[in-house]
Amino acid sequence: MEKEWHEYLKQQFILEDKDLRTYSPLTLAYIGDGIYELLVRTVLISRGNAPVAKLHRKASAVVKAGAQAAVIEFLVEQELLTEEEYTIYKRGRNAYSPTRAKNASMSEYRKATGFEALAGYLYLKGDMQRLIDLVKMGLEGTGRYI
Repeated sequence: MEKEWHEYLKQQFILEDKDLRTYSPLTLAYIGDGIYELLVRTVLISRGNAPVAKLHRKASAVVKAGAQAAVIEFLVEQELLTEEEYTIYKRGRNAYSPTRAKNASMSEYRKATGFEALAGYLYLKGDMQRLIDLVKMGLEGTGRYI
């Protein structure tokens, strides 16, 4: 059932299957950033109606580079990633990007990019359950509840 929506999307827009290993880590991070933001926003609004400014503050605290870096650091330290996931994370972390976050160190920004690359990879792979599980473990492990 989980991949059903993913297959429907591919069918409706006539999207070809691609070898995910051929995507640049920054491309994976690009889609991963959006998916992670959507996941966080979905959880927030599911907890109840609230003013948009309040929802934005809560989401921002969790999706900023420093918070993402903390989440991935926890997942790595606890050895919660598979070998494949760790490889994707490292590719994203080590990718050269000409930009950086406004309120994060370069180290945090690179780790966050790696986390977003992993999120994008899992999303494109159609493994949202694994992404949700990792996000939940990482947020709980770092004390960042949404």
